[in-house]
Amino acid sequence: MKNEVKLGRDCRIHPRVSLGEEGNGRVEIGDNALIRSGTVIYGGVAIGRNFRTGHNVLIRENTVIGDDVLVGTNSVIDGNCRIGNNVSIQTNVYITRETIVEDGVFLGPSAITLNDKYMRYGAGVKLKGPVIKRGARIGGNSTILPGIVVGENAIVGAGSVVTKDVPPGEVVAGNPARRLSKRGEGNATIR
Repeated sequence: MKNEVKLGRDCRIHPRVSLGEEGNGRVEIGDNALIRSGTVIYGGVAIGRNFRTGHNVLIRENTVIGDDVLVGTNSVIDGNCRIGNNVSIQTNVYITRETIVEDGVFLGPSAITLNDKYMRYGAGVKLKGPVIKRGARIGGNSTILPGIVVGENAIVGAGSVVTKDVPPGEVVAGNPARRLSKRGEGNATIR
């Protein structure tokens, strides 16, 4: 059974888009959305105004997405997630279940989040995704481990593996990610 779909004004939905086919509850999408072909949005998803997708995006159930959000081609938002306003999710990003992404966040291409510290599967497993705070920047190919908090306006360099919380305004990089500087300090570069 298909769930109810409520679209705002001036939405453009390309061919081969599936809205509300899986999950429970209705799909609500605000005004001026552009949803490109291959996108699947489950039931129980609420999306704000000026939403845009690339091709082949998957957004699972019980997800809330704010206004002015871009979700790039081949990206997955795996359900029970909260995405703020003015968020840019680039190509091939994986946002695991139980993740919170606050306003103004940038997630670079192929960045991933994880939610299961012990790599278990099945009933009773408690999942805890990361929290990426307002204004944080996550470089491409970075991995954010379960339960990690990336602080406001922090920067995570490309290819980093974040194993510990990142304080607000910190610039970190590497595997494991280590502090390089405070945002705005000198001419810190990320290598």
